[in-house]
Amino acid sequence: MSKPVVKPYKTGKSKKEEVTSMFDNISERYDFMNHFLSLGIDHLWRKKAVALLKASKPQVILDIATGTGDFAIALLKLNPKRIVGMDISKGMLEVGKKKMQQRKIDHIIEMQHGDSENLPFEANTFDAVTVAFGVRNFENLDKGLLEMLRVTKTGGKLVILEFSKPKKFPIKQAFKLYSRYVIPFFGKRIAKDEKAYAYLPESVNAFPEGNEFADILIQLGYQSVKTETVSGGIATLYTGIK
Repeated sequence: MSKPVVKPYKTGKSKKEEVTSMFDNISERYDFMNHFLSLGIDHLWRKKAVALLKASKPQVILDIATGTGDFAIALLKLNPKRIVGMDISKGMLEVGKKKMQQRKIDHIIEMQHGDSENLPFEANTFDAVTVAFGVRNFENLDKGLLEMLRVTKTGGKLVILEFSKPKKFPIKQAFKLYSRYVIPFFGKRIAKDEKAYAYLPESVNAFPEGNEFADILIQLGYQSVKTETVSGGIATLYTGIK
C-alpha cells in the first residue's frame, strides 16, 4: 500500500508547488530556525556527511535542495573546483546567494534554480551528488533519485542526509514530543508559518527510512549502498556509488 502524499498546506496544489511556496515563505528565517530547532547539532551532521566524501576527493559537486547553501559551504572542506547548489525555491536561493557573496565564495559555489526531478545537466557531469534534508520533499522520489544517478559520473558517490525516527527509549519519546509540539510552536511564533513546521514531522513520519530507503536506492541502480544513523536515529546518512 502506497503512503499518502504529505503536503505542507493541504490545498489542491501539487506537493512540489506547496513545498516551493513553503520554502519561499520561510526563507528569511530558515537559517535561524534550522540551527535553533536542531540545537546546533545539524552542523555536526553535515560535518559527518562531508567526511564520507573525503576519500573520493570530488572536484565537481552537485548539492540538491541546497536551500540557503549551508551544506554547499560545508563541502568546501573537500577543496573542490566547483559546487552547484540547486533548489526549487527562489526565495531560499536569494538568501543563499547573498551568503556566498558576503563570504566571497560565490566563484566556487554557484546557486542555481532548478527542479531535482528534471536536472538541467548532461549525464555523468558530477563527481558527487549530495542532498541534506531534501529527498523527503520530492514529489516523485524515484524520479529524483534516478536524475541524481544520471548526472553522477561512473564511480561517483551519492550522500544523502535525512531525518529519521529514533527507535530507542528515551530518544524516541523525546523526539516525538519535540517534533509534534515544540517545532510547530516556534514555527508559528518565529517563522510565522505553523503549517510549514508541522509539515516537518509529518513528512519525516511518511518517509521510507533506513533499510526501506536503502532498498529503493539499490533497486534504482545504486551500488554499495550503506546507512548510518546519527544522534540516536534522529537523522540517517545514506551513501551509494554509481
